[in-house]
Amino acid sequence: MHLPPSLPLFPKLCLFTFLILPSFTTAAEEEKETAKIPEPRHFVSEHSGQFNGERIDYTATAGETYLRDLFDEPTATIFTFSYVKTNLSANESRPVTFVWNGGPGSASTWLHMGGYGPKRIVVPSEAEHSGTPPYPTVDAPETILDVTDLVFIDPVGTGFSRALGEHEGAEFWGLNEDADSMASFIRTWITENERWNSPKFLLGESFGTTRAAVVANILEGDLSISLNGIVFVSQALDYQGSTPYVRDNIISHITYLPTMAATALYHDTIQPKPSNQQQFIQQAREFAVDEYLPALFKGSAIGQSEFNSVRDRLAYFTGLSAEYVERANLRVQGNRFRKELLRDEGLAVGGLDARYTADEVDDLAVTSARDAASDAISGAYRSALMSYMASDLEVKWDRRYLDPADPDISRKWRWRTEPDDSSWEPTYVNTAHELSSALRINPSLKVMIASGYYDMVTPFFDAEFTLNRHDIQADQLQFEYYQAGHMMYVNEPSRIKLLQDTRAFINQQLQQ
Repeated sequence: MHLPPSLPLFPKLCLFTFLILPSFTTAAEEEKETAKIPEPRHFVSEHSGQFNGERIDYTATAGETYLRDLFDEPTATIFTFSYVKTNLSANESRPVTFVWNGGPGSASTWLHMGGYGPKRIVVPSEAEHSGTPPYPTVDAPETILDVTDLVFIDPVGTGFSRALGEHEGAEFWGLNEDADSMASFIRTWITENERWNSPKFLLGESFGTTRAAVVANILEGDLSISLNGIVFVSQALDYQGSTPYVRDNIISHITYLPTMAATALYHDTIQPKPSNQQQFIQQAREFAVDEYLPALFKGSAIGQSEFNSVRDRLAYFTGLSAEYVERANLRVQGNRFRKELLRDEGLAVGGLDARYTADEVDDLAVTSARDAASDAISGAYRSALMSYMASDLEVKWDRRYLDPADPDISRKWRWRTEPDDSSWEPTYVNTAHELSSALRINPSLKVMIASGYYDMVTPFFDAEFTLNRHDIQADQLQFEYYQAGHMMYVNEPSRIKLLQDTRAFINQQLQQ
């Protein structure tokens, strides 16, 4: 723009700026108005059912809870499915149980539709493929709605849960970040629903137990929110004991052996066949600790006679040949075992549940290409949830339900537990220390640990090894076992037992 020389340049520029500013301000205001975060969505319906022989009227709310920063600005929305009893008796102090799955990056589908929800998907109980649609969804009168309200939680990046405004999902995708968001959600939910004085329980599966240990420590220590109990379904606190694909990880060889023994017995590869499963599993535990661990610790310093003895005993407990065990130099990895056990039959056993088998394309591969258990049931669970949301819960929303989760979660997940500007030596994830801290802050707090004998992802002996150390008092732990795998509730007798055990545990904690 050309300016007449009679006027100074600066005033002319100031005048020009002043004249055009209003148009920019108006555009910014319009953009801000467009990006305004909407109010939380809620889909509410009323229901009634018989649970453990008791009639329960309840409100089902599928809806959002906003997490907010110190300035009361929303940072994320957490979508939950809550079931809250309405036909309360006089002075009834109703507990609430917060439930989540694992992953990281799993929505609450599994525990919701398979384990603890008022409706459940029916899949074959004896490790068969669930087939094709339609999949039956039926009432679940055995669930624990008679003793506690239930809140099934989808973390950020799963289900309908998202980061809001200028915030990104990665801000919530990390061991500590995830736990902080879940603790913040619980504080928000009990505030909005006036449940601060209700008995409170946490119930998590797999990584959900990793999360629950940290959340419990935050609630008990930082937020002064006392818990009545924690339920671990398929415990995963110290990952060293559930990392079988690292060959020199001695601990995982020990923790996986009893599960491999139970699996080999199930598939009838143990010779001679023992007459009592429990005795056989106990013998596997004792061999793992008393003979196998010292042998691995000695490494190449082991004597030939001891090597041969351990080799033959290991072959017996795993159902594998002595030749294979010797070629593996006594290091039978859990992930390789899944492919090797039934190799002669051209089958691989499942990871989440080793009762399942699959006929894979490559019979010469060292490890399985996929998980037979996951492939057998995932489609049924997903279909059941989506149908149940639309029909019973009346969820009508054009937002995509992320199950599987946001694909960026795995890529961007942050396991680091120290600030970026401090030194940090990477190690196995271990949140047992946080659980130990929470249990010492609250000596009345107890933990129920539910483990499947055929879980090749989080082996039951690892739960024992992890929780029987870290200075955790034995009387604060209750171990329960099931004739199934990671999601033991896909097996009908195990599902019934899991619900009975959980109900008894909650009632026990309420009577303290």
